[in-house]
Amino acid sequence: MEFALIDTSSSDALALRATASGFDAVRGKLPVTGNPDHSLDSVTVARQLSDLGTLITDLADEVLHRAAEQRREGGTAPAVVGFAAAVRPACEAASALGAVAHRLSVLEQAEHLGDESGAKDAREADRLVMGNALGMADKALRETANSLRSASAAISPESVRAQAARSRSTTAAFPSSPAPPPAPAAAPPGRIARGR
Repeated sequence: MEFALIDTSSSDALALRATASGFDAVRGKLPVTGNPDHSLDSVTVARQLSDLGTLITDLADEVLHRAAEQRREGGTAPAVVGFAAAVRPACEAASALGAVAHRLSVLEQAEHLGDESGAKDAREADRLVMGNALGMADKALRETANSLRSASAAISPESVRAQAARSRSTTAAFPSSPAPPPAPAAAPPGRIARGR
């Protein structure tokens, strides 16, 4: 039984771009310290962490599905590389958001217990730490989305055709040049070559 190879580059490129958009959406909703539209509270951060977790699961499922398909069909699936490359920065973003969720929980627990000893200084320090973690999450989410978009561009049928056309036009415009002339012979060992 012979299998016909199906060109999935268009659907793969679309899937990569759609996944990138999902990460962009999470990035756009990240809480910002001091911004009432994107409040920094444990529920908001937990919701973002949950949304990001769902995206990471979807990303891992794409890797699994495409790797299994690649093994079954014996071909190569460039999209699996694109999805797999996005896992690391996506997990870095989740880790940073997890750190924010942890700090917010500790702060809220201290406030609930009425722990006022140095609470103001601790809250300011925690806000700075959380702001840095949110910055890391933002950067990692941007890297994730950009990685997915780059992979999409690399495998989209338009870019493959354009690459092939450039290759053909470069070959036609610049045929292979003759070999360079041989380098001058070196003086035999023990003999010094002197110029005039």
